[in-house]
Amino acid sequence: MTVKVRFAPSPTGRLHVGNIRAAAVNCVFARGKGGQFVLRIDDTDRERSTREYEEGIEADLTWLGLIWDEKHNQSARFDAYHRAMERLKAAGRLYPAYETQEELDRRRKVQLSRGQPPIYDRAALNLTDEERAKLEAEGRRPHWRFRLDGKRIRWNDLIRGECEVDTASMSDPVLIREDGAYLYTLPSVVDDIDMGITHVIRGEDHVTNTGVQIALFKALGAEPPIFGHHNLLTTVSGEGLSKRTGALSIESLREDGIEPMAVASLAVLVGTSENVAAAHDLTELAGHFDPAATSKSSAKFDPDELFVLNRALMHHMPFDEARDRLMVLGISGEQAEPFWLAVRGNLDRLADAVGWWRILREGPQDRPEFSDDDRDFLGQAFEVLPEEPWNGAVWKDWTGKIREATGRKGKGLFMPLRLALTGLPSGPELADLLPLMGREGTLARRP
Repeated sequence: MTVKVRFAPSPTGRLHVGNIRAAAVNCVFARGKGGQFVLRIDDTDRERSTREYEEGIEADLTWLGLIWDEKHNQSARFDAYHRAMERLKAAGRLYPAYETQEELDRRRKVQLSRGQPPIYDRAALNLTDEERAKLEAEGRRPHWRFRLDGKRIRWNDLIRGECEVDTASMSDPVLIREDGAYLYTLPSVVDDIDMGITHVIRGEDHVTNTGVQIALFKALGAEPPIFGHHNLLTTVSGEGLSKRTGALSIESLREDGIEPMAVASLAVLVGTSENVAAAHDLTELAGHFDPAATSKSSAKFDPDELFVLNRALMHHMPFDEARDRLMVLGISGEQAEPFWLAVRGNLDRLADAVGWWRILREGPQDRPEFSDDDRDFLGQAFEVLPEEPWNGAVWKDWTGKIREATGRKGKGLFMPLRLALTGLPSGPELADLLPLMGREGTLARRP
């Protein structure tokens, strides 16, 4: 079996780390199995769905490297949903019901007061043709319910293990609203059938839907896919992530300079037994992902962990990977590679390299204040500055001469030099920066 999975976002807002978890898990799972990843745009809600949000979803997925093998829009597939609807009607599995929401609410209250489960009583199945005609003459339009068969439905969940639901304890779900609009369930099942989806991996909030969907697959004569329900991400305080509030949106993380693999690595591995570490690419990440290793409790997504992973990616990023992005930032030429290798270990974000490039080219941006003793020390230090050639050995040579001339060592020697050369108390190894400054550039930093 060739694995085929899907991610089905609604283009009604921008993606955030909560729904990116589902996208990344599916793409990584397919990558690890040599399968296919389908992007299915759930745009049946024509009022709320926009092309702008759809393009935003594509941009976010592309930035993360979650590239789809197929793309489909549900808005182009209404004919397929209509055929499935007519098939279910003909089989007696889809029936019209005319109750208003207020009437249904009153019935539930009565059922609860009698100690009965508040499920739909299927009163619509007892209506005569004359009664239906009368209701429609009054202006009522039916919603359409899927008649469950009352059986227990079991499945072996890819993540949660053996699961089951008793459809006898459930209301017949509404598949089509009074205005003719399809709710999520029918289009989703029809698409999974037509597109050959083999695995449906999604958030645990869909577990309760699975029994109905398996019943619908079978009613349409199809074998259900394998289901897997991963835990949901929450904020550190335990709140859910919502695209409506823009919480941790992919767009904002991208603008903040977070690397895509930092986001993907944390989204996939948090809440699993696997150590959360930054993978270099999706293929490597796939090697660390095991659905069965996912916890059944919610996982807390801590943005601070993103910065830890981001720094790890920066510190090991080869120059070939950084070159084009550095050029956009104005960092190029013969010194670009040695400069990158010198400063990458001190970066939180790639854009932070600009500050060090400016220091390298122009000197300290803010001249530090020195005590009289340190100023005298620096005067002596620059007096013994080595002559050319100016190479990788110059720092060791210079500091050796400074020790002989001043008697200083340790922090008392290195800190004044670092402040004079860079204006900052910490940063890249001066042994790596000094050859890039050149002798004249170094001498120009003498206080």
